[in-house]
Amino acid sequence: MAAVPRVAIVTGAGSGIGRAVSIRLAQGGYQVVLSGRRKAELQNTAVECPENSTLVIATDVTDPVSVRALFSRTVDAFGRLDVLFNNAGMFAPPLALEDLSYEQWKAVVDVNLNGAFLCAQAAVRAMKAQVPQGGRIINNGSISAKVPRPNAAPYTATKHAVSGLTKSIALEGRVHNIACSQIDIGNAATELSAPMAAGIRQADGSVRQEPVMDVSHVADAVLYMANLPLDANVLFMTLKATAMPYEGRG
Repeated sequence: MAAVPRVAIVTGAGSGIGRAVSIRLAQGGYQVVLSGRRKAELQNTAVECPENSTLVIATDVTDPVSVRALFSRTVDAFGRLDVLFNNAGMFAPPLALEDLSYEQWKAVVDVNLNGAFLCAQAAVRAMKAQVPQGGRIINNGSISAKVPRPNAAPYTATKHAVSGLTKSIALEGRVHNIACSQIDIGNAATELSAPMAAGIRQADGSVRQEPVMDVSHVADAVLYMANLPLDANVLFMTLKATAMPYEGRG
């Protein structure tokens, strides 16, 4: 009898890290639910995955109704959920704290923190209810979950908060066989990291180019974390371009 494929949801699957991870999970034998706001981009991701390995569901992670529909449709289609890669995220414009509008602040909080909470909450509910019980949630953190960049207060604050969310899920989930991990990524080469090549402001005020690493390393790392048995967990993993600034962003 053929093994039953494991099921994963990836948010922000239409580009960048989300796309790379979705493709690698699908290549690794997962049924992957591709979630994001832009359906056309999700379909582009699906084209790069093995045939019949994906389900596209357009989702706004800031909308509780949209998130509930994502998880309900996933369970209806596949019967269970094994992995959530909580990846959707956004940046604010690179402004000093005092120059940010409330709307710019709130937009980042709604996606990076509230969206991560809503998806994790729905995943926990699904994983507690299914038989066998359990699953794994992998949150996409950042080097900014440890140290900030200049002019990035909203992103830094939300990523620090995601670390607290990760710890809370890991603590509360273990009695239900739910593991929670966080991967903190530094300078993976995607369209979002393109400014690194042109030069980006440093903690000392200078503007310098920063090294980047191939996004495939992130995809490989997430697949490794996803494939661990539920009695083992990588709570936090930091994966960065070796020569990029890190400690203090100096």
